[in-house]
Amino acid sequence: MKPFSNEAIGFADTPDLPFIKDLLNSAYRGQSSRKGWTTEADLIAGDVRTDENDLEQVMEKEGSVFLLIRSTEKVLQACVNLQQHGNKIYLGMFAVQPYLQGKGIGKCMLTAADEYALSLGCNAIYMSVIDARKELIAWYNRHGFLPTGEVKTFVEDGLTGKHLQPLQFLILQKDL
Repeated sequence: MKPFSNEAIGFADTPDLPFIKDLLNSAYRGQSSRKGWTTEADLIAGDVRTDENDLEQVMEKEGSVFLLIRSTEKVLQACVNLQQHGNKIYLGMFAVQPYLQGKGIGKCMLTAADEYALSLGCNAIYMSVIDARKELIAWYNRHGFLPTGEVKTFVEDGLTGKHLQPLQFLILQKDL
């Protein structure tokens, strides 16, 4: 029996990291990200959101998993990292192939995240979203994620590109 209601959803393993890296970079940065309805290309310069070393470190954290959605041809369509922190799940590194955005795949991934969190006995999912990404924040709001009032500075890390304006993270949370 599959752990999720959608049979195309599963857990990532180390061999999936190059594909996750390519998906995250193409969905968040550079020209390829402009094929979707949301991008960070006007906020952060460059084509790199992450690298395999960063992903490996995230994957190795205790309580951390990556969920993947693949097509019937096994092509990676979406990913998300979920990290258990007590009775909450942190949701990050969420991406859908830009050319597939707006087709319901993101909603499927959020449903899988809910199912995973509930299976662990968690009562909430939270995330950080760049405050300038108004259309993305509105999308998350429509899916039950609301501002907590917490704001964090988004500090340049030398990997993910130069910020083109001052950026900060809003913390959004959905109670389950």
